Amino acid sequence: MAAQDASGGVGGPAGPLVHIDAASPTPVFEQIIEQLRRGVVQGSLPAGTRLPAVRALASELGVAVNTVAKAYRQLEAEGTVVTGGRNGTTIAALADAEPTRVAEAARTLIARARDAGLSRDQTLGLVARLW
Repeated sequence: MAAQDASGGVGGPAGPLVHIDAASPTPVFEQIIEQLRRGVVQGSLPAGTRLPAVRALASELGVAVNTVAKAYRQLEAEGTVVTGGRNGTTIAALADAEPTRVAEAARTLIARARDAGLSRDQTLGLVARLW
């Protein structure tokens, strides 16, 4: 099981798996999702990595069980994690995690398009022309 480190994050010897920023305007479940996605994309959470049980992670982070469950459900729906009974929740095989990488790139595109003042339609038009 993951252990809480001195910074308030939860992780193992390699560092925190999840760190909740109580001052952040981002909801806690979204912070969990974003950090686990980042770990997958950056390779610090390789396929097959077993995540802490929902109750354990909630307890270690000091958040409601439903908050962690919501994050895990969303990650499962997008193919980032797989929940398999006794096996718990694990990071999905690389092929299953590919949509996460594309989604991360899309988020970056959206942020840059907004910064540049482009509308949704302009951004989609640009993507369509480049496709």
